[in-house]
Amino acid sequence: MSNNIMTAPRTRRAANILAVIAILWSVIPLAWMLLTAFKPQSAIRTSTPDLSFAPTLVNFQNLFSGGNSIGPFIVNSVIVSIVSTLIAVGLGVVGGYGLCHWKSRGKKDVAFWIISTRMAPIAAVIVPLFVMFRQVGLIDNLLGLIIAYLTFNLPFAIWLMSAFFAEVPPSLQEAAQIDGCTKWQAFRMVVVPTTVPGIIATSVLCLVFSWNDYAFASSFAGPSSQTLPMTAGSLITQTGVDWGQLCAVGLITVLPMIIVGLAVRKHLATGLSMGAVTGE
Repeated sequence: MSNNIMTAPRTRRAANILAVIAILWSVIPLAWMLLTAFKPQSAIRTSTPDLSFAPTLVNFQNLFSGGNSIGPFIVNSVIVSIVSTLIAVGLGVVGGYGLCHWKSRGKKDVAFWIISTRMAPIAAVIVPLFVMFRQVGLIDNLLGLIIAYLTFNLPFAIWLMSAFFAEVPPSLQEAAQIDGCTKWQAFRMVVVPTTVPGIIATSVLCLVFSWNDYAFASSFAGPSSQTLPMTAGSLITQTGVDWGQLCAVGLITVLPMIIVGLAVRKHLATGLSMGAVTGE
């Protein structure tokens, strides 16, 4: 008993140390990117880190000035990310509910097949998708990017929502139907509101994937459909790297997802824990 009492504080201390290391590992690069985004070129190119600099917005001004403004790229990212997320989650809610309540011997095999399409590496699907998209004119097209994102987001949404619906007690839907609701009304007015945290969690995860994607965008997008991550790649050239503008683009890319995550953090935590264990 005494050994267990002595081990507990050591375990907590080790856990706290690991937590601090993990936080520093995540925060320090973001903090350095934030500082560099507001540094003048003279402070960026010093041989030793310079923290005593006058903050400037010149890096952001250069991104939005002239013929290479990133404004259209931000609009493209917003459109493809939001539209693909809405479609994936909308279809994922319906498909996940159907998969959860489907009575069949091959249900688990179908569920595994659905999620296995999400587990495939992006490199394995880029070439086939590129050939198909080129045949139907979806290269350098926002619709092509939306469909490309759906190939990964939709299976993930269906599989995740199926786990969330498995957590809803069947008695809730049965009680609604006893009260006179049709099966569709019970689904829409009782089951879906119960899984709102799960829907929010799925939406955030799909949105983050679409917003941060570089592989699909670099393969299917063109001059008129570039997204924000592609802008960051274009700042790394053979002649050098514009670290000030690169960090400014990184900050613009990261900040919206941080805001979204903080805004829905309670629902996100509840939703992720809600689908942790499925009913089957």
